Amino acid sequence: MKRHTGVIRLIGRIGALGIAGVFLALVTLQFARIAGQNMALAHTLRDVEGDVKALEVKRQAQLRTIARLADPYGAVPEIHERLHLVGDREAIIYLKRKHAP
Repeated sequence: MKRHTGVIRLIGRIGALGIAGVFLALVTLQFARIAGQNMALAHTLRDVEGDVKALEVKRQAQLRTIARLADPYGAVPEIHERLHLVGDREAIIYLKRKHAP
């Protein structure tokens, strides 16, 4: 009888240890999955923040261009450059670059 009790206790302890091992393995796998997702989201967030900064720089440049073009004297160089129009007593001189041999 005493021997059966010892064997049953041993089987119970091995079973409990197995259940604890499976539980620990599942918790570890879930933690690894969540940590991987967290890293992926952190990279995505960093990329999006970089895009936001780049768009803000572009927006500031566009606002400066709008302010420059809103002034008639600021628009003159743009008119010369894009439309090739000149005012009275003005001329456009085109320069060719000499290519290196």
